[in-house]
Amino acid sequence: MNKRIFIIAICSLCAQIGFAQKLLTVSSPDGNIQTTVSIGDKITYTVTSKHQTVIAPSPVSMTLSSGEVWGKNARLDKSSKQIINQTITSPFYKRAQITDQCNELNLRFKKDWGIKFRVYNDGVAYRFINYRKEPFTIQNEEVKYNFTGDFPATVPYVRLDEVTDKTDKEMQFTNSFENTYTTEKLSKLDSRRLMFLPLVVEAGNGMKVCITEADLQSYPGLYLNNAQKDNSLEGVFAPYPKRTEQGGHNMLQFRVKERESFTAKVNGAREFPWRVAIIASEDRQFAESDMTYKLAAPSKVADYSWVKPGKVAWDWWNDWNIYNVDFEAGVNNATYKYYIDFASANGVEYVILDEGWAVNLKCDLMQVVPEINIKELVDYAAKKHVGIILWAGYHAFNRDMENVCKHYSELGVKGFKVDFMDRDDQEMVEFNSRAAATCAKYHLILDLHGMYKPAGLNRTYPNILNFEGVHGLEQMKWSPATTNMVKYDVTIPFIRMAAGPLDYTQGAMRNAAQGSYAPINSEPMSQGTRCHQLAMYIILESPFNMLCDNPSNYMRETECLDFIAKVPTVWDNTKVLDGKIGEYIITLRRVGETWYLGGLTDWTPRDITVNLSFLGKGDYKATLFKDGKNAHRVGRDYKKEELTVNSSSTQTIHLAPGGGFAMKIEKAN
Repeated sequence: MNKRIFIIAICSLCAQIGFAQKLLTVSSPDGNIQTTVSIGDKITYTVTSKHQTVIAPSPVSMTLSSGEVWGKNARLDKSSKQIINQTITSPFYKRAQITDQCNELNLRFKKDWGIKFRVYNDGVAYRFINYRKEPFTIQNEEVKYNFTGDFPATVPYVRLDEVTDKTDKEMQFTNSFENTYTTEKLSKLDSRRLMFLPLVVEAGNGMKVCITEADLQSYPGLYLNNAQKDNSLEGVFAPYPKRTEQGGHNMLQFRVKERESFTAKVNGAREFPWRVAIIASEDRQFAESDMTYKLAAPSKVADYSWVKPGKVAWDWWNDWNIYNVDFEAGVNNATYKYYIDFASANGVEYVILDEGWAVNLKCDLMQVVPEINIKELVDYAAKKHVGIILWAGYHAFNRDMENVCKHYSELGVKGFKVDFMDRDDQEMVEFNSRAAATCAKYHLILDLHGMYKPAGLNRTYPNILNFEGVHGLEQMKWSPATTNMVKYDVTIPFIRMAAGPLDYTQGAMRNAAQGSYAPINSEPMSQGTRCHQLAMYIILESPFNMLCDNPSNYMRETECLDFIAKVPTVWDNTKVLDGKIGEYIITLRRVGETWYLGGLTDWTPRDITVNLSFLGKGDYKATLFKDGKNAHRVGRDYKKEELTVNSSSTQTIHLAPGGGFAMKIEKAN
């Protein structure tokens, strides 16, 4: 009898040990990246790349308001693996088609929930899944990234000037998702401040990890924090709004005055956002990654043939400061007809009416100022093959969305730029999807300004052509000279752009060499050289791309205007040839048989040698814009050259401090 009891006890102990140590692995298609999932009293996952630990064992869990914890003493029901190998058509993107290859591990647990892992050749992602039909609320989701050492991280904090209590995380949930980057060791990161995504952490031996999220729908966005001051980053979510109050910029925002005890409502079976870790041994790989797009939900718009990307003549940055005209410039029909004439003459697809066309403080887009006649402008623009886009504050658009979209679509307006959302709790995330769906219903394109990172929403709703969530050129209207915008410009392609397109709004014709910049709100300038501005039309991904300066200035700079107006905004293919975060980048893009090559540097001058072996047979005509001999003194100094090149050619180009170059290469006649 004692022997039998002993055997039962041993079997029970073995079962418990086996349960505690249950390990499942899934590798990338090329075998270099591996994720190991450990299931026991908690669930952790570990990521290695080329046998080096990149993410140390990190826990994942989801706590329901009922007290149930998905991930604690989890009982695995079944597991399965799947090979994904497909081609995704990406119509308004940095490449026309994407090869989507990964290996997937799908874990389903007792009590109707699960976790799915995908491992790509350039990273790892996981998400929770709910199989229950009945509604419930989520108290919190545990997201944690543990690293093997106290490595440097390059992160964007929530800006302190946007919060009233600089130590209260709750106050940081209302922000514009715009800031420059800070690089510190993990343990030195400010534990009081939230970091928004994407961000990059070094992982030792030259490996780096870019952390972001994808397929963010009906769920709060993810912030990271290092409250423990250790070698880890931990997720933070804005709780669900309980009471909001109209206020903020021109009464167009809704500020959260009280929040619920939970973070999200769940109304039935669904998948939650992907937690994404892009892994690279070379910085340029971040700028090339398609992981966010691959992980997003496919298009919910059945027919998007009516969506037309393009460039936009913009009024707000240049403060409507046109000149050499016989009328008073401002928010009036005469000024906008001038913008329309300019756009039409130069092949610019759109003109935007930014803030000011609707009566201020009314939050009613049906009330138009007397100086503006929308119908007259739309008809005038249509005759000149130019589309009109209208700016809309969040509350004015949200309160009357269906009626506004229907009315202005019938007038012939082509889309909206919606601004000042400045939150990413579940309520605001749901607004963005609803706005996209409503705009699609009325064949309206959408530019989501005042917004968090894209997280793949541009794949799900292809009529969303652009997103802000970037410390763009608008900041140069007021930022002090201590702001290093040039360094920021060579950081965002590797970090922010890994999440998707951005509304940076480049194209300044006033260009300040190092030490010459000053903030002038009505006549703003950029930091860096003229060619730095031209190159950003190639470097930055922006299907709906602004010309920020005024038409009068552009018409004095016809060579630069002609280049900007003709550069594409969507591409057949993209390759980043070289680059280093915060230092420089060289990007190659192609449309048909025409190539565009662009380069940017920080304040360090560089000599860049480019090999043109990517060209086909025969001779090509190259048009090169490069920094002038005195661009280090006068930022607008540049030189345009016409060259004959072929696949055997190399080109050495000098980049001035804060400089750049832009090259168009087309088949010679």
